[in-house]
Amino acid sequence: MQPSNLALVRRPQWRKRIPVEPSWRSEHLYAQKTLPPDLRSWLLDNGSLTTRLIESRKGVFSVKRLYQGWEVPLRSERRLLALPPRQIALVREVALLLDDNVAVFARSIFPITSLNGSLAHLRRLQNKSLGAFLFKHPRMRRYPFELSLMPGNSDYLPEHLRQPEPAWGRRCRFEIGEKKLMVSEIFLRAFTPWEAPPSMNRAQRGKISTAFMPLNQ
Repeated sequence: MQPSNLALVRRPQWRKRIPVEPSWRSEHLYAQKTLPPDLRSWLLDNGSLTTRLIESRKGVFSVKRLYQGWEVPLRSERRLLALPPRQIALVREVALLLDDNVAVFARSIFPITSLNGSLAHLRRLQNKSLGAFLFKHPRMRRYPFELSLMPGNSDYLPEHLRQPEPAWGRRCRFEIGEKKLMVSEIFLRAFTPWEAPPSMNRAQRGKISTAFMPLNQ
């Protein structure tokens, strides 16, 4: 990072909101019977979640930004992104809504070294969808998913989104050229795993690189 970039970064806020991380495991460790078919078709869908929620016609889709700030990512997030221990990143948390119901909580990590050039505008997404950008980018590649079944009162969820029921989540690392970022998506109780499977053209739009190996645990 060049010294000139430091002036553009606000001092990290050092939140204490997530003292205990969820347990994330490779998608390959979940047996077929562990995930019901309707839920599996969502958790392991290669396409854009934004597009699929819109296509579900279960309500008017919108994005509400809940938080954005500079932080040192969580330990497992640094591992996933291969970041050094103290490197800061832009953390963005949003709610994905259908009508007025929060169906998904999403957390994105943008290393400071990734937020320049063609990706500099990702600092200013506001209430826009990140997925709408990622899945249109011709150079986007994605690693396999990691999954987690976390308690509904997990520290990972903002307090006002916690719930009595456990919540399934997924996350993965994206790369655009040499730049990398992470997105996690937690499916909340307002989300119903609708049975309709993704169409063939949706599945083909997901560009998961078979050349990528699962990250070391």
